Amino acid sequence: MRTPTENGADAYDLGHHGDRETAEGLVDLAVNVRTGTPPPWLAARIADSLADLARYPDGRAARAAVAARHGRADAREVLLTAGAAEAFVLLARALRPRCAVVVHPQFTEPEAALRAAGHPVHRVLLTAADGFRLDPAAVPEQADLVVVGNPTNPTSVLHPAADLRQLARPGRTLVVDEAFMDSVPGEGESLAAARDVPGLLVLRSLTKTWGLAGLRIGYVLGGRQPVAALERAQPLWAVSAPALVAAQACTEPAALAEAEAAAVRTAADRAHLLALLAAVPGVTVAGTAPAAPFVLLRLPDAAAVRERLRADGWAVRRGDTFPGLGPRWLRVAVRDRTTSDAFAAALRAALRA
Repeated sequence: MRTPTENGADAYDLGHHGDRETAEGLVDLAVNVRTGTPPPWLAARIADSLADLARYPDGRAARAAVAARHGRADAREVLLTAGAAEAFVLLARALRPRCAVVVHPQFTEPEAALRAAGHPVHRVLLTAADGFRLDPAAVPEQADLVVVGNPTNPTSVLHPAADLRQLARPGRTLVVDEAFMDSVPGEGESLAAARDVPGLLVLRSLTKTWGLAGLRIGYVLGGRQPVAALERAQPLWAVSAPALVAAQACTEPAALAEAEAAAVRTAADRAHLLALLAAVPGVTVAGTAPAAPFVLLRLPDAAAVRERLRADGWAVRRGDTFPGLGPRWLRVAVRDRTTSDAFAAALRAALRA
């Protein structure tokens, strides 16, 4: 665990995301959206909503449905957003942190949004030697805003909810990005339903499991006052009518059962991929028990390997744009077993070249 540092300009490209790695004709292991989505029933529901596009969006039903899905009786504890990424911008607009801390490596948009709003950002850098596990004591006491992912992108580490609870303090906003939590069977370490953690805001996305990256739908869960502050910073009608329909549809019992089944399949497919990678000389998987629909790999000359893979038809996510990582890291999405078998063979060939 490294000491926190205030960041200025540095070499990390915080605006780089996996979609910039993809291209026509490449097998996409760079973006973590589940393949084969959105499912036909969800696409049909969204298509049916187009008949009402002349009306301004009314989010009340979707907001209530999301609240109920997480055991919250008060819909004012939910804010629907144009993707989870919008929530980071709203946080940067609504809050005036004196000491904002982002725990890295993680999704870079929280820091990018805070920087863009003029807030200094301090980094707590988790290390490979510690399995990228969080030590709550590493976060400085004076931090009045802390942002952490769970499970974390790109490390695939699932932090215990008990450790995250230790970060809560009176006067501190604790933001837990759970964009990939619905890909964890049972969601056992989620804080989405927690109402006893002071200053807690939980962010969720419907992009990954349901394949809605182009629709932009996510939400924030938290106390009424902080949620209201974020809502005041949000433009009117920020979430489209089709996105609201998707939010409501994805909280229904049949959809939740489908998401859980998908999470179980992903866990089995990840175990298969990890077994394949364990047999590839020179490749190390980050952490001890990856929990997300992607894995983080350390390997020699990763940049050259990535280019060789690309030439062979494979897109993977570079790791050196994440603070705390460097040029030896790549992130790879979990896919079906046939795809993983082919990727492992391609990776071996790229390492030999």
